[in-house]
Amino acid sequence: MRIHMIAIGGAVMHALALELQRLGHVVSGSDDQIFDPARNRLLQAGLLPSTEGWDPQRVTSELDLVLLGMHARPDNPELQKALALSLPVMSFPEFLGREWQRVPQVVVAGSHGKTTVTALLMHTLRQAGWAFDYLVGSSVAGFERSVRISPSSPLAIIEGDEYFSSPLDNRPKFMHYNPTHLILTGLAWDHANVYPDEASYVEAFRSRLASLPTGATVYYDLEDSVLRSLVTEFQGADWEAVGYEALPNDSNTAEPHFLTESGERISTHIFGRHNLKNMAAVRAVCRRLGLGDACIYQAFATFEGAGGRLEKIWERAPDVAYMDFAHAPSKVRATVAAVRHRYPHHHFIAALELHTYSSLSRNYLPLYARTLEPADKAFVFYDNHALELKKLPSLTPAEVAEAFAGDVEVVAHDAQALAKAVLGSLRSPFVLLLMSSGSWQGLAWKSLLLERK
Repeated sequence: MRIHMIAIGGAVMHALALELQRLGHVVSGSDDQIFDPARNRLLQAGLLPSTEGWDPQRVTSELDLVLLGMHARPDNPELQKALALSLPVMSFPEFLGREWQRVPQVVVAGSHGKTTVTALLMHTLRQAGWAFDYLVGSSVAGFERSVRISPSSPLAIIEGDEYFSSPLDNRPKFMHYNPTHLILTGLAWDHANVYPDEASYVEAFRSRLASLPTGATVYYDLEDSVLRSLVTEFQGADWEAVGYEALPNDSNTAEPHFLTESGERISTHIFGRHNLKNMAAVRAVCRRLGLGDACIYQAFATFEGAGGRLEKIWERAPDVAYMDFAHAPSKVRATVAAVRHRYPHHHFIAALELHTYSSLSRNYLPLYARTLEPADKAFVFYDNHALELKKLPSLTPAEVAEAFAGDVEVVAHDAQALAKAVLGSLRSPFVLLLMSSGSWQGLAWKSLLLERK
């Protein structure tokens, strides 16, 4: 097919473009901004648009399909041209849902942990020699890209996001899939720009449960009271609910590990109670798929994590620095707690960038209260330009500090000032945790740490 991709530079969109090209389709695309690693990957494949921006002349009646990314606006000139020509237009989850309707699907959904659970499941199945298609939200060691489509794969592993599918389709992305197995990692209000309150957010997941196919299995975190209540609403449904709890460990030691049911201690690369829950979810699914515990545990021991999720970016013993995608309050709380437990005697510095629409919204900010409390020093950064792009009211550092309930040392909106404050606070032995779904105004934290005397 001849496929044009509007907003080709997105994390999933650019990976899908590369995969479609591999499958023999003729792919073109456009975007107003494309950053690395997407930019370099598209350039190497000959798919990088020659110019940035939107040009309706790229859209012609010769196209078989237009794939629309969420980054585009409804008035996008290329989209308007495609609609005027009556071309098929769909979001990437709709497209992938159609591609995978022939195979059993494991869909990973929830407010936090989706990428790690999906990546760990992929790693475990690959270690077991299984073939499968997949969609995951970050890079995973051993996998060439974040999307794989194959006509012969007997199974699809899918990270199912609750965000809207496209500017033309306000269904949650996960509604386009048809899960045989559905993992729900937890529920905590997010995406305030499309879900104005917690009730509307929970309703999206209620709709997902209400439309499950007969015979499906739902795996859910028993410790999450909101999720547990939601699943209970569907007692008597024609699908099965399986609750899971965090894998046990010896809490007296900070070294990453878990205990098997027989009491064997297995060391891991990933750490934190939230990751013990993530492993429990994957174990529950893998057991249902037919894998034995020995195979599962061997894979858990070798899993190094998903890209950007509590990823170690620098170390000069005893000092260490991690980067994490945590941005919503529940993610920040879990990550900060994990690092504090892992490094109980280190000077702990946590820095958080507020970047998403939710995190920059005045009515959402108070949900961050006490999330940074376990750190010895905490810093918060936000970019005024991000507020302008999202058309949100300005925020003052005092307002942000108040929302965090007094746990913040510095609130900055200049990246260089933030870096100076953070680096100036480092006292060995230290652990530095950097949390963001943004770019820190282009700060190269790893280089700054390497240059530090």
